Parts: sequence; C-alpha cells; structure tokens
Amino acid sequence: MSPLPETQVLPLSDEAIAEAARLVLAGEAVAVPTETVYGLAADATNAEAVARIYAAKGRPSFNPLIVHVPDLAAAELIGKFDEEARTLAKAYWPGPLTLVVPLRDNAGIASIVTAGLPTIALRVPAHPAMQALLKACGRPLAAPSANASGLISPTRASHVLASLGGRIPLVIDGGATQRGIESTIVAATGGRLRLLRRGPISIDAVEKRGSTVEAPGQLASHYAPHKPLRLDASEAEDSEYLIGFGPVAGTVTLSKSGDPIEAAAHLFDLLHQADAAPQPRIAVAPIPGNGIAAAIRDRLRRAAAPRS
Repeated sequence: MSPLPETQVLPLSDEAIAEAARLVLAGEAVAVPTETVYGLAADATNAEAVARIYAAKGRPSFNPLIVHVPDLAAAELIGKFDEEARTLAKAYWPGPLTLVVPLRDNAGIASIVTAGLPTIALRVPAHPAMQALLKACGRPLAAPSANASGLISPTRASHVLASLGGRIPLVIDGGATQRGIESTIVAATGGRLRLLRRGPISIDAVEKRGSTVEAPGQLASHYAPHKPLRLDASEAEDSEYLIGFGPVAGTVTLSKSGDPIEAAAHLFDLLHQADAAPQPRIAVAPIPGNGIAAAIRDRLRRAAAPRS
C-alpha cells in the first residue's frame, strides 16, 4: 500500500468529526475511539472503502467485520433480530456487546464486510466520538481495531499512529479508551445463543441465557463456493467460469487494472456470481503481490480447500 503524505491527528471536536465524516463519505478509513479500543472506520456500504481497512491493517485474511450503528432501530434495518437478540440489545446497547444475527436481504452492506456469509456482526457503541461520526455520516460503519494486523489493539491515539501512521489519513484523539479490550461477541442466529468472543460484558450474564462457549475463530467460518475452485489459472479450461485479474481477462474480472483494493472489493460478489453460473467449475487468475493481495490469496486458498 502506498504511504500517505502524513496521518493527521485531531483532538476530538465537532470540527474533527466533520473532517472524519468528509473522509469516510469520500471512501477513506479513519481511526476513531470507541469505549473498547480505537476502531478503523469506513462506510460499510462501500466495498472499496472497506477494502482500504484491510489494506491499511495488512490483514492476513478477510474475516467478517463488526458494523457499528447508532441504535437498535438502525441495527434492525440491517439484521434480523429474534426475541433473544432483541433482549440482549436492549439490555446492553449502547455498549461493548456485538450481536451476530442473520443479514437482511437488500440491507445494502458490502459483501466484503460479512466475508460473503449470511450473517452480520452489529454493535451500538457508547462512545460519543463514534456516535457523533455515525450521525455525521448517516451510514453504518465497519470498524475493526485500528492497528496493523497481529499487533496489540490500540487504546490511545498514539498507539494508532505508531501502527498505522502513513497508512490512514486521520486519527481522532479522544484520549484513552475506557474498557481497553474488544467487545463481547454473541451469535443469535437461531437455536442456542453462542459466545464467540469474551469481552467486557459479564460472561455469566450471557451464559445464563443459554450460550455455549466457542473459539473466536468460529466467527470467521469460511465462505466457500459449492463448486470446485482452481487457483492461479491463466485461462479457462472446459466448463470453467474464470474470474480474471489484471492481464487475465476472465469471464468477469476482479480488477482489469490489477488493483488489489478493487479486487478485494469485488471478491465475494464475484465468487457468488461464479457459484450461480451454469459452469460446473470455477477458476481464478493469479493475484500477485503483498499486503491485501496476499489476503485475497489467503481467502481463495481457504475457499478452494477440500471440505472435511
């Protein structure tokens, strides 16, 4: 990823929120405090904007991202809440609880946010900075932690700058975060509630509602097409639907110009399209490069892996 001239740090103010909203609506990702850790926020309806989150973080794989919304009413426009999910939301929102619920049809969320899955992770944050940014943007915001992938989650603006300086245009400095660890994640997708990640919300309170403890990695269950998937294909073989990239044109292309951010933005939509096509097999062109290109290859390797 090409470095930016500089990353601006602005103290939390109405002017800083206005500048952050301008950047978000222009398709950029900005760092903003929440009550848990600093988040790297982008417009969840804009696939290329969300791809810039992955590019900035150097994220090694495309896992579902948490989408922040201002209130339960906004959340219910995006996800389907059963009675248990609604009870949890009313008890703990706004606050450090993320609920994974079925995604509504035509919710307008970019498929890269959900990693192609039929569920979505939603949270109503309590921090005034994130709430102000949500209101200023008028869009749901995808926002993982604002740090390079694999590094310690940031609880101060200085942590963000040390990790992502030169990779993002703006950090809003709202001081140290209150909680300091990421939100609790609970799946309410039918059947028993499932605890996907421990966090600031009392584990006992969630477990009393019948949840079972699962490894955090289960949230990143991997979307794979139903058809066999061949990687690093320079041309289509018989009965293959070829997803191209750069000089490999394909039936469709992730990016004609070979732009990995554009490719990441299109990845899941084109995999779904290929899965629905009449050809019984799928092939994907080589995706060379590091950073987000490596993340695309990682996701494709997992999509192509034999099912157990």
